[in-house]
This record gives sequence, structure tokens and C-alpha cells, in this order.
Amino acid sequence: MLITDLTGCVTLHNKVRMPYLGLGVYKVSEGNEVINAVSCALQIGYRHIDTATLYGNEKGVGTGVRQSDVRREDVFVTTKLWNTDQGYDSTLRAFEKSRKEMGFEYLDLYLVHWPVQSKFKDSWRAMEYLYRQGLVKAIGVSNFLKHHLLELMETAEIVPMVNQMEFHPYLVQRELMDFCAANSIQYEAWAPLMQGRITEVETLQRLAEKYKKDPVQIVLRWNLQKGVVTLPKSVSPARILSNTKLLILNLPIRM
Repeated sequence: MLITDLTGCVTLHNKVRMPYLGLGVYKVSEGNEVINAVSCALQIGYRHIDTATLYGNEKGVGTGVRQSDVRREDVFVTTKLWNTDQGYDSTLRAFEKSRKEMGFEYLDLYLVHWPVQSKFKDSWRAMEYLYRQGLVKAIGVSNFLKHHLLELMETAEIVPMVNQMEFHPYLVQRELMDFCAANSIQYEAWAPLMQGRITEVETLQRLAEKYKKDPVQIVLRWNLQKGVVTLPKSVSPARILSNTKLLILNLPIRM
């Protein structure tokens, strides 16, 4: 992955370009908190926002995007299908609800949030339909292990473009990453900061001290150097800005 700036992208297997650094909004409250976080991130230069039906803040994400000075087509917006909405018809209804909540004509990426057994294949068929209708630019999955992907791909007509997984120095899952790479499935990280515990990692503390950088910046840069699209979450304007400083690091990070 060539790491350049906040507008830098990876190219998915369907040729859609996906910014490799985004803002996650898990546990960010609906209303002003999420609106302000999204608006701040877009003002700083982020072009990728990741939410989910489960998060309960899709409406605020849409408002934040519209209130910014950034054109809708220049922002990559992801949301996810929750477990209780899985199934063919219910997936279509859930997608339409999410789309209307955000106030968008289309979404950039729609993910199956978890592999609900006996339902995720039907959910995927519905997502293939939404993709072919042009209502979403890319479709993918989240929290799918290798055996889930293999089962899905037995009947899928479209290979997932993305697999979003928990990813950080203590959870790499090299075999799964290799499988995704071999099948042109882009790996994406949720909880890259170990839900705030990343500063407790001694190796990162030593690297941060050595290079006069923040441990968060070090690990986010490491994620990108692994070829992993990364979604740090914050509501603090200072932290949202600080997280972008990883782009000017020029360090031989090895962990």
C-alpha cells in the first residue's frame, strides 16, 4: 500500500477506490456528538466514515456529511447490516432504512456485520442485488473467519470486496489475512487501538519514545504498512487531527 495523504486509497477488486484511513463512530452518540465528529474529520481531510445500524447514529453521520463543505461523492460512507435484520427480504428493508436515515441516494460500502448461521448467505444474495442495482458501490463482510468466507463463496456470485475484522498488534490472524489477500478481499481493521488500551503496549511505548511520536500514530501507521484499511474512533478534534500525523511518519516500523 502506497501511503501518501488523507485522500489516499486502496482499490477494491471491483475497481472502487476506498480511502485507507477513516473515522469510526462506534459508541459515538447520535445527535451533536456524531455530527460534530464527522464534520470535524471531513474538515481536517478525512474522506471515509464508518458506521453501522447497531451504532444507532446513521442519521447523525448523514447530517455531518451534508453539513460539511465536502461533496457527497468525495466521501466514502460505510454502514453494516445488523444480525436481527439478516435474511433476503429483511436485508433489503434494512438497507433502505439505513439509506433513508442517512439521507443518501447510495452508499459506498455495505457490510454483513456478523456471520449469522443459516442467514448470512441469504443476506449476501440481497446485497448482491443491491450492488447490481447501483444502490451501493461495494459490498463486503465483517467478522468473517476463513471458514465463513469459504462457506459464503460456495454460492456467492460476487466475492466480498472487504472483510472488516478486529485487528491490532495482539490480534493479527495472519492466515486469515493471507486468505483474504489471495482472494482479493481487502482487509480492514476495527478496534485498531484496542478500545483505548493501545498505549499500554510496551513495544509501542518504546517506539514512541524513540521516534518522538504518539503510540497511537505508530500503531496506525503499522496497520497501513500491513496493507490494512484502518478506522480509529474518536470524538476529540485534537485526537482526530493527531491521528492523521501518522501519514508523515517515515519509520521502519516492525512489530
